[in-house]
Amino acid sequence: MAAGGYGRYRAVIFAAMFVGYTLYYFNRKTFSFVMPAVMAEVPLGKDELGLITSSQSAAYAISKFVSGVLSDQMSARWLFSSGLLMVGLVNVVFSWSSTVTAFAGLWFLNGLAQGLGWPPCGKILRKWFEPSQFGTWWAVLSTSMNLAGGLGPIVAALVSLNYDWRMTLSFSGFICVVVSFVCLVLIKNEPSDVGLPNIEQGAKKGKKGSSSDNSTLTELLLSPYLWVLSTGYLVVFGVKTCCTDWGQLFLIQERGQSMLVGSSYMSALEIGGLVGSIAAGYLSDRAVARVGLSSYGNPRHALLLSMMAGMCVSMFLFRVTVTGDSPKENHFWTVALQPLADLTGLKEHELWILTLGAVFGFSSYGPIALFGVIANESAPANLCGTSHAIVALMANVGGFLAGLPFSTIAKHYSWATAFWVAEITCTGSTVAFFLLRNIRTKMGRIPRKAD
Repeated sequence: MAAGGYGRYRAVIFAAMFVGYTLYYFNRKTFSFVMPAVMAEVPLGKDELGLITSSQSAAYAISKFVSGVLSDQMSARWLFSSGLLMVGLVNVVFSWSSTVTAFAGLWFLNGLAQGLGWPPCGKILRKWFEPSQFGTWWAVLSTSMNLAGGLGPIVAALVSLNYDWRMTLSFSGFICVVVSFVCLVLIKNEPSDVGLPNIEQGAKKGKKGSSSDNSTLTELLLSPYLWVLSTGYLVVFGVKTCCTDWGQLFLIQERGQSMLVGSSYMSALEIGGLVGSIAAGYLSDRAVARVGLSSYGNPRHALLLSMMAGMCVSMFLFRVTVTGDSPKENHFWTVALQPLADLTGLKEHELWILTLGAVFGFSSYGPIALFGVIANESAPANLCGTSHAIVALMANVGGFLAGLPFSTIAKHYSWATAFWVAEITCTGSTVAFFLLRNIRTKMGRIPRKAD
């Protein structure tokens, strides 16, 4: 009877969050979707466009950190729903505007509202799902971003056939407003809100979970594992951003590949990433189901390390084996891919580049999902949002380092050198994480009996 109640509420709550976060992400990108139409009506140069998009990015990074802390202090359903309401209202008001100042200011507010989306999702997932299910549903929920990013341009283009960009933003914003109230009604913070027993979190045999629930922020910040996770997330997210932002230029400018091959590499990377996220969540959950969570080590570490090693290997092959004259050389992969090339009509070297992109996407998006899951489940229940906010902030630092600092190395040396630096950094981080894999992973207050 209870299991049936959990199942029904889980399905409704998860569906509401999936639809809600899909709208969050779609309305984060609406300006990009309608940018050509906006530029046709309002004179906007590259500097103005950069100002508008950068204002949102800066606000989002700040807001996501603050939201993670707030999710531990207030109702997650109210935080999620109010953020979606704000996103909708900002998009509607944006559609009424016509100046660069208004655009930048409103898109900054959009970024602030966007940060209220994901941290409450992590909090609610942890409350409603068993530790052995948490990673899978976290990964599936994250695919809402892939869905919105993939279908968003198509939907915006179809709407623009009959309506202008202002109507497109107004319509998408209005849907957000309506769905925000639906989410407020359907989403519940925890099982006890509907009369069901709360799900016990933590170690498989732990009887004193309540001791960790009373941990303070200072005790969380003094946990070495928090900073091991943060450093690993910084490196992985930074290296992933290097490949997504600059991989196409590397292929075209230094490896003599066509623009079509470069864009196809990016598509293969995203597809591989979608599969990698779900696989990481599902497979690591199976490991947790077998051995449970403990205070030292984590069953998800083996898969995490394997995928990080996959990142290193795929980056090395990407840098070394892809050359301007690769169609003329008889590499081992040329023979292996020839049957598939004959079947698809693509050249062997093109298939090899797509394969490397898919493998890197699989190997990088998996750890990105796992770092978030581990940061959430390893923290005390009253600080899991804060824990995720800290590691996510470090990931944003990695994303920043993948921008100007990375391109500066390429400017003074070459893209190959810049990717070599990223490759070495990723390898060093993987080795360090391997050596530290069995440290105390339960963050927060250490019970006396633990020592």
